[in-house]
Amino acid sequence: MDSSWPRPDGRTAELIRAVAGRLLQSVDVTVDELTTAAWRSADYRTLVEDPQLAAADRQMNRTNMLYWLSANLQAPGERVPPNNDPEILRFARDVVRRGLDMHDLGSWRGAQHSAWAAWVDECFAATDDLGELRELMKVSERSMATFIDDSMAALDAYVEQERAELARGASAERHATVQLLLEGAPIGRARAEAQLGYSLTGSHVAAIIWSEPAETAAELDAAAETVMRVCGVSRRLTLNASSSALWVWIPTDTVPAADTVRTALADRPAIRVTFGRPGDDIEGFRRTHLDATAAQRVLARVGSARAVVRYEDVALVAVLTADMTQADKFVTDTLGDFAAADAVLRETVLTYVQERFNASAAAERLYTHRNTVERRLSRAGQLLPAPLADNATSIVAALMLVQLRD
Repeated sequence: MDSSWPRPDGRTAELIRAVAGRLLQSVDVTVDELTTAAWRSADYRTLVEDPQLAAADRQMNRTNMLYWLSANLQAPGERVPPNNDPEILRFARDVVRRGLDMHDLGSWRGAQHSAWAAWVDECFAATDDLGELRELMKVSERSMATFIDDSMAALDAYVEQERAELARGASAERHATVQLLLEGAPIGRARAEAQLGYSLTGSHVAAIIWSEPAETAAELDAAAETVMRVCGVSRRLTLNASSSALWVWIPTDTVPAADTVRTALADRPAIRVTFGRPGDDIEGFRRTHLDATAAQRVLARVGSARAVVRYEDVALVAVLTADMTQADKFVTDTLGDFAAADAVLRETVLTYVQERFNASAAAERLYTHRNTVERRLSRAGQLLPAPLADNATSIVAALMLVQLRD
């Protein structure tokens, strides 16, 4: 406890405890609101477009909110020391690995203002005595603002320490070189290849390999080795993007089937993988990675738990889900009651369209009888707002989005 910090009177302390207790009961709603407020900043674009950084940022907001509220339950209005939760420090390390600064990620103040707004609403609900209200808000504002300032300063110092350690590491040049390539900055091929130990000539397929919850570095690397073998090659470029994610480039012009990779990783259920399309030379190196990150964003956007996804299989969904409100409306308008149909029925319609409206071919792929396929198609026709033959492209796109969510 800071002996120089002014202590609130008994009534103010009682009110602070009451407000903190009520906000603790709805902390997830408050965190959603303050995270959304912070993400409105254009500076947050780097974070919002990376599902792992975005999830880590939201968790940091939640951890800090719980920490400050709990501290005010125990010692109302007191100065709250910075939160050194391991998850927050890991987030800081990941930010450094991406070549970012904590302030590159957006407005901390946006989150603070939203948290303060929620606190003020509860203060007004706690008392209608103007004198009590004035003192309550003055004491709690000082506690919250000082906590945020102290936390930012402590985290900045930790980030600088991590940055200094990374700069001394052997992987610093590789990280910097990959960032330059991804940004399309001018860099000599020979210099880049020497620093990466990887040839930029020829075809590349990028993969993002990550885990939720975080696996050990050895587990992630073993998964990368498995993916490389499935691709039929014996070398790869691997970059530690964060403590729970790898960026991988494989010299091949073919993306393996999702089911094949899923089978190969069956003994690692926490591992997830997205692939980009094959690309040639330096521009292909860049584009295939952007594809893989776009596929990863699609999974995060729709809340999909699918373990292995190729960009080429979700490219249309990526466009549809740029605005999730419009995407949901598109699914409702296109599928109607069919959106909630049995998964087997939906899979039958997808397969039928993919087999160019050939019921016999669809039945063969589904290991069932042609008559069964036709009965399912008839049932689907009853549920769809428009005939399948008249709206096949839109129906398939909507079904792909529904299946990802499943």
